[in-house]
Amino acid sequence: MPYITKQERDVLLSGLKSSHTPGQLNFMISSLIAEYIADNGTRYETINDILGALEGAKLELYRRIAVPYENEKLTMNGDVYGVKEKQEKALEELTKLSEDLKLEF
Repeated sequence: MPYITKQERDVLLSGLKSSHTPGQLNFMISSLIAEYIADNGTRYETINDILGALEGAKLELYRRIAVPYENEKLTMNGDVYGVKEKQEKALEELTKLSEDLKLEF
């Protein structure tokens, strides 16, 4: 939510400090949107411009930051998809091995 204290707002809007919390980040984005609306008027085109810009920024963040990060973690920690199939295959192999060795488990 963009609802932060008046003191935080004044500091952020002065440019002396960048946002450090989700609330402060939301406030800064909301302030830019409010300024754009003030300059362009409250009408469908303005709202559409804003929503398009937000969606574009979101997609660019996902493409440039989130995807490489997730790919790095996938390489480090392994893939979550296909794990169940691998476990089932391993169980089948253990079962066959135990049958071959006449073991029960």
